Amino acid sequence: MTGWQQKPATALLLLEDGTRLEGHGIGAIGHAAGEVCFNTAMTGYQEILTDPSYAGQIITFTFPHIGNVGTNDEDIETVNMAALSGIRGCVLRADITNPSNYRAVEKLDAWLKKRNIIGIAGVDTRALTARIREHGMPNGVIAHAPDGYFHEPSMLAELKNFPGLEGLDLAREVTTAQTYHWDQTSWTRTEGYGRVENPEFHVVAIDYGAKRNILRQLADQGARVTVVPATATAKDVMSHNPDAIFLSNGPGDPAATGKYAVPTIRTLMETGKPMFGICLGHQLLGLAVGGKTQKMHQGHHGANHPVKDLTTGKVEITSMNHGFAVDTESLPGNVKQTHVSLFDGSNAGLEVEGKPIFSVQYHPEASPGPHDSHYLFTRFLNLVRAQKGVAQVPEQVKAGE
Repeated sequence: MTGWQQKPATALLLLEDGTRLEGHGIGAIGHAAGEVCFNTAMTGYQEILTDPSYAGQIITFTFPHIGNVGTNDEDIETVNMAALSGIRGCVLRADITNPSNYRAVEKLDAWLKKRNIIGIAGVDTRALTARIREHGMPNGVIAHAPDGYFHEPSMLAELKNFPGLEGLDLAREVTTAQTYHWDQTSWTRTEGYGRVENPEFHVVAIDYGAKRNILRQLADQGARVTVVPATATAKDVMSHNPDAIFLSNGPGDPAATGKYAVPTIRTLMETGKPMFGICLGHQLLGLAVGGKTQKMHQGHHGANHPVKDLTTGKVEITSMNHGFAVDTESLPGNVKQTHVSLFDGSNAGLEVEGKPIFSVQYHPEASPGPHDSHYLFTRFLNLVRAQKGVAQVPEQVKAGE
C-alpha cells in the first residue's frame, strides 16, 4: 500500500516582496507580470475578465466559485477584440467546476486559454486579499507550467522589468484602432440584444478602453454612438457633429494618458456640448479642469461599493474598478464634488459649474449589476434634451434590481 502523495504545483504566483504562492494551473501556459489586485464581486467574472480597465493587472477573485456558470459570447465587455482586455492573469480559490447555466457555451478554462490569460487556482485568496489591504497592491508574476517546472530566474526578471501602473499609458493598447458606429441596446431574456430605432441623439464616445454595456446604455437612451480612438483630436470629435461627448473608462495612469487626452478634453469643454465621463474618463476630466490624480492604496474593485449622490442625498450601490482617484482637495472652485465613496470618502463624481459637464468614478453601466446608477445616463441625455428644448425624462434610481 502506497502513501498519499501531494500533486506537484502547476502554477505559481510570486510577489515583489518575496511571497510565493503555489496552486493548480488554469488557462494559458507561460508567465506574465502585472499589478495584483482583488475584486469582491459575487457575479460577472467574464465581464470582469474582459473589462479593458484591468489591463496590466492580475485579478484575485474573493468569491470562491468562479467558472461555475461557464462563459458565452454575449457577456464580453471589451469592444476591441484585437487587443482583448489586456489582463495579465487571475487568481482563484477553488478549482473550476463544470458549468451549470443555460447560457453557458464554453468552460472557463478553455475560454482563458483562447484569450491567453494565465490563471492559478487553489490559492488562499482570503490571505492574499488581507495582504493587499494591509500593504497595498503589489506587482507580481503569475505562471502556469503543466509539468510543474518553473524557470524562476526568468519569472523574476520579468517581474523586475514590469514598471508598475504609475506613469503607464495603457489606453493606447486597448483603444479602438478606427472609428466605428454603435447602435446595440441592452440584453433581455426574451429578445437578447436589440438595436436602437430612430435615434434622437448623436453621441461621440472617446474610447480609452470602453465597455460594451456603456455604449448599450447610451443606445437605450435613444442615442446613436460614434466611437473614436483615444488619440482623437477635438477637431476629429467635432467633425462628427455630436450632440454630446462621452469620455470612457480605461486602464493605466490617468496622468500618463492625460498628456494627449487633456488638451483635447479642454478644447471640447469650450464647445458647449454636454459631456459625461466614467472612471478613467472621470479622472481625465478632473485633470482637464486643473485637478490632480493620485494612486490608491488598494483601489476599489467590486460590485458592492456604496456611493452617496450629494445632489439628491440618495445612496446607491455601485460597481467600481480603479486604482487611481481624483484628489478632491486639488479641484478648483468652479468644480463641485457630486458623489463620494462611503467606504473611504474618496471622490466619486464631479460637475463643472455653469457647464453641462459631469463625471463619476464608478461604473453606472455595471453588467450584470448593480443597476442603481442607470439614472446617470438619463441625466446625461437630459442635458441634450434641455439644449434641444424637448421634454426631459425623470431620473429613476433602480435600487434592488
